[in-house]
Amino acid sequence: MPDCSVVVIAYNDAARLPRAVRSVLGQSLRNVEVIIADDASTDDTEQVARQLMAEDSRVRYLRRKVNSGGCGAPRNDGIDAALSPYIMFLDSDDRLTRHACKSLLTEIERTGAQFVSGQISRFYEATGKQQRYYPSLFAPRRVVEGIEAEPELFVDSFTTNKLYDVAFLRSKALRFPEGVHFEDHVFAAELYSVATRFAVVPWVIYLWHRAADDTSISLSHSEMTNVRQRIGAAFAADRILADHGLSHLVPERQHRFLRQDLPVYLHPLPSREEVWVKEFASVVRPYLATVPQEVFDRTDPMVKVCAQLILDERVEDLTVAARSLTGPHAPPRQATQQNGRTYWGTSVGPGTDITALRLAELPYTASRLRHEVTDLASDGRRVTMTVRTYDPFGALPTDWKAFIRLGATKVAIEPRPSGDGCYISEITFVPAKGGDPRIGFTRLSDGRTTTDRLLVDPRVEPVRVGEITVRPEGRAAILRVSAPPRRPSLLRRTAKKLLKRWSTPAMKLKVYKVLIRVLPRKKDLALFESDCGKGYTGSPRALYEELRRRGLPVAVVWSAARNRDTFPKDAGIVRRSSWRYIWTMARAAYWVDSHGFPLDYPKPRGTRYLQTWHGQGIKSIGFDAPDLRADFAQPRDQWREAIARWDALVSPGAEFERIFVTANRYAGPLLRYGTPRCDALVRGQTPEGVRERLEIPPGKKVLLYAPTYRDAAKFSGRSVRVDLDLLAEELADEWVLVLRTHPVEKYKVPQRVRHFVRPAGSYPEINDLMLISDALLTDYSSVSSDYAVTGKPMLFYIDDWDDYRRNERGVYHDLPSIAPGPCLSTTEELVTALRDLPAVHRAHAQRYAAWRQLWCADERGNAAARVVDDFFAGPLAQPAVGGGYLWGTR
Repeated sequence: MPDCSVVVIAYNDAARLPRAVRSVLGQSLRNVEVIIADDASTDDTEQVARQLMAEDSRVRYLRRKVNSGGCGAPRNDGIDAALSPYIMFLDSDDRLTRHACKSLLTEIERTGAQFVSGQISRFYEATGKQQRYYPSLFAPRRVVEGIEAEPELFVDSFTTNKLYDVAFLRSKALRFPEGVHFEDHVFAAELYSVATRFAVVPWVIYLWHRAADDTSISLSHSEMTNVRQRIGAAFAADRILADHGLSHLVPERQHRFLRQDLPVYLHPLPSREEVWVKEFASVVRPYLATVPQEVFDRTDPMVKVCAQLILDERVEDLTVAARSLTGPHAPPRQATQQNGRTYWGTSVGPGTDITALRLAELPYTASRLRHEVTDLASDGRRVTMTVRTYDPFGALPTDWKAFIRLGATKVAIEPRPSGDGCYISEITFVPAKGGDPRIGFTRLSDGRTTTDRLLVDPRVEPVRVGEITVRPEGRAAILRVSAPPRRPSLLRRTAKKLLKRWSTPAMKLKVYKVLIRVLPRKKDLALFESDCGKGYTGSPRALYEELRRRGLPVAVVWSAARNRDTFPKDAGIVRRSSWRYIWTMARAAYWVDSHGFPLDYPKPRGTRYLQTWHGQGIKSIGFDAPDLRADFAQPRDQWREAIARWDALVSPGAEFERIFVTANRYAGPLLRYGTPRCDALVRGQTPEGVRERLEIPPGKKVLLYAPTYRDAAKFSGRSVRVDLDLLAEELADEWVLVLRTHPVEKYKVPQRVRHFVRPAGSYPEINDLMLISDALLTDYSSVSSDYAVTGKPMLFYIDDWDDYRRNERGVYHDLPSIAPGPCLSTTEELVTALRDLPAVHRAHAQRYAAWRQLWCADERGNAAARVVDDFFAGPLAQPAVGGGYLWGTR
């Protein structure tokens, strides 16, 4: 008896069937059977299936005489033919991941579940990229005692991402409806109605292939038959729940329809003909009429608006609203504000309430205008168009100037009031490169600008200017300028090829090693670098400004990987890793940085290297950190040699020395004067213009949220763990949250909370943010060690504390037992703490004092001056006799 049967259904799919079958035959669970259920194919599917059966005895082939018209009948054939105690279903154009059968079989036997659901992932064949389907549904790994325990799982109505107990299916007479489409929705409703125990696992077990020319039943959204079948399946699924005494769960399944099914048709709606839209609305309207208002109120506000417009038979407005769902997420043409609520259009009612989007509360630079291109033409030399601009939330001031921008090119425009609530612009421009044109309005009082992309009818014919095409792009759609890549001259191509050949990292390192042997050091030249060249900040900045204040004869060149605008206008700058950078490294008599110059580059003889390091705290560092504590010699040796280059290390205090110095096995001189970057915090002078730059309204308190990254999830955005929606709902009247993500992170603030959240991940100087803030929210970040200098309240959001200390980074201190503020694990707890912040801060006064003594005891506001005294003008400026160096003293 096989351990698991996998039913692969196929119809006229000879080309892809082998891929699906081999994804089963290649399972790590070897004792499987494959049942190919052919729904009367008319191509070579039968021949291919019989060949697969001849190649492997684990393959069986079933063929229907007449096509059933859907996926239900062949799947039922598979259930009837299965020999094993467990069964899975696979479509011929998809694949199982290698351990799918084994992992689900282990889980169903371990839990005694009636079926197990695993993560499904879209696989885009054109790019090879994957996108998980609602990953939050499948995490954490768990057992669910019936659908009433987690009705949100109605969203998982797939039948192919599950392993079923065959005896359970047969005992409950669970069958797929035949001769209909979306039979999986109906089957899933029946399954959830009768199952009393099922398991959910977070790993991907099913790859749902998405080809560019996919014509599968579920993706034929332009066919009205597809719409009718989906609505029929929705009605049938609701009836099944009612028949099983679960009428109270029907709204939960309807919420699934609004969340997942309806948007499938709404997203491409702007590109449909009006006749199609009218028929679509008439087909969908009867089902929407059964959905209670409380279900609409739980769904996305713009999906709710579209549903209301369908119910009200406002087809033209429906197409306008659908452009707010995807792509540029365009604002409405008009909005109505009444009693603190915001409504789409001019009608006021629950169905048009879009207050949750907070579009009317955005700061000016993030405010939304709607620009619609109504006429688009070209005479072959230039593009002319008419644009209607809508300001639905009254964001535009009385004094402004407008422009259209494409790349770095800006052309002034003169929008004029139309008399019907919008502005009309007649625009002529000559596109010279590709990109998305944007119209911007600059507020003259303070120079702030808001810009938005241009909407255009998706059916508009493209126009050309030479080789450049101006056309609609996307479902919404936006105006896009497409330019062919410029082919450089032969001389330029040859030079680029040679440069690429001779500018490799390996070649630069070779040249550098020659340069440091033959070039003398330039005694007054210093190379400064902060955060691997990412900005003008930290202790290197403080030391640089002290050097300039004193007028010492040291010519400083800054390394910049990006953000050159943050550096002083008169600062010397070289691009990090460029040839000029290599040359400067080889010639400089001083190196100063806060992270580490390129690891493989030896320090030239006679060059003095000052390491200021960028932070201290509880998380593991150096050879204790995840990337070095593994027993791999090369990275450990590389880091050991990199540390050996340091001629002096800035030490904030004794605890830093106990942890950092030990963990990095550093044995050189220590400058025990505090941290240069903290001098500004000790002085405590709030810098001017920061609140205005971040558009923080007068009277609002500032919560600085600065989480650290997670080593296992860099660039994922998962370090932002607080529920920003809930925080905004509860605190936006009193607070503004400034979000300072770690440089090793990517996170885009959702538009719906931009009225409350100010993204500051790229803000050049974190000291400014600490000084304007009223409290700090962090987790395991070293920022808490610096922030203690300010004496202001701190809160710690550590909902993953056990995982972080045991499985992730690892820590040196038990944070909950010593934290100078409350350690929180839910956003509700955070809200409560912030509402009573003075009392919470007082309750942690003793811990706060101990924390400050632990990390900041030596911070007196003169660290930069004392480090400059020693390193640039004192005993550490030159090697001591015998090659040793003096140690700094507290």
